[in-house]
Amino acid sequence: MVQIDDVVVSLDVFTQKFLCNLDACKGECCIEGDSGAPVEDDELVKLEEVLPFVWDDLSPEAQEVINKQGVCYRDSDGDLVTSIVGGKDCVFTCYDEKGYCFCAIEKAYREGKVDFYKPISCHLYPIRIGDYGPYKAVNYHKWSVCHAAWLLGKKENVAVYQFLKEPLIRKFGEAWYRELEEAAKELKERGMI
Repeated sequence: MVQIDDVVVSLDVFTQKFLCNLDACKGECCIEGDSGAPVEDDELVKLEEVLPFVWDDLSPEAQEVINKQGVCYRDSDGDLVTSIVGGKDCVFTCYDEKGYCFCAIEKAYREGKVDFYKPISCHLYPIRIGDYGPYKAVNYHKWSVCHAAWLLGKKENVAVYQFLKEPLIRKFGEAWYRELEEAAKELKERGMI
């Protein structure tokens, strides 16, 4: 483990390889699982603000779920997560003409309609952030639906922290990410990764 400020980073973030391969998985991480994507408390307001801008991109089933319970709910662990449709699909998922799943919020962001990218947990995946009082933990979450991403990451030699540079900067800042890169360099020099 590496500690940067009040954040503890798992060695897997440096050693594991990962590069999304949307052609292989078609965005399966947004449509599989037993609960929605983790949402930070301050993101709930943002999700409600962007809702009118993405509403027409959402499925009728997703609209019905949102009308009944809102954009988020508390899961069995008490965590705030995005609402889901049919026990799996995030309410913000959409599909393109090829059947690929994508995020309606990210689409609206890229089109300049909203200033919110998407929940940070989605942007950071396959990293999950744990909150342990005075410390945060950055852990790699290995999930079988991302098998193609492991293979492509290995082929292209892209470590998890490199693949997730943009969202890690969004979450922790540029100075923190530079320290993370320095830590990776030191781990390599020591032969630890």
